[in-house]
Parts: sequence; structure tokens; C-alpha cells
Amino acid sequence: MGTVVLSGAVVLVVLGFGNPLYWLAAAGVLFLYVRYGLGSSAPSAPSAGSTGPAPSAAPAPTTYKAYRDRRDKQAKWERRYRRERPMESRRQERERGK
Repeated sequence: MGTVVLSGAVVLVVLGFGNPLYWLAAAGVLFLYVRYGLGSSAPSAPSAGSTGPAPSAAPAPTTYKAYRDRRDKQAKWERRYRRERPMESRRQERERGK
């Protein structure tokens, strides 16, 4: 990931000789990478011998309150989905029942 960001910054700097706005874009990309992307590099996939649970999209909550908030937010989105797409949600329920 770092290689892609640094390569993109170099390309923006080279393009910046024609338009200095690209230099600002390169500085912004590097700032965002250092601020948010540098320390959050996680392993891309578990090893083949790993018997642990599959990685999820969101990290596991550390407290019960965080778990409850996440669960309530998910339920709210599911209710909204069923309300806005009744035909699709019925089809999914039928498929789940088979």
C-alpha cells in the first residue's frame, strides 16, 4: 500500500511542473497517508494454517456498550432496508427459509 501511495505522490510531483496544483495534491496524499494510513497496516490475510475466526469488516467491540451500540445501529439499518425494499427483503427471507 505504501508503495502505491509513494508512487502516486511522485507522479503528482512530476505532473506538478506543468500545474502546481498537483504539488498540493501530492502533499495532501502524503499527509493523509502519514496521518491515517501508516500505522493502520494490518496483515492482508491470515496464514493457511490459521484456525481462528475469519476477519470481519469491523473490529470487535471492546466493551459491552460498544457492542450494544453497533448491534442497535445494524438493526436500524436492517429495518430501514426492509422498509425501503420490501420485495427484495421478502425474497431474501424466502431464500433463507429453504
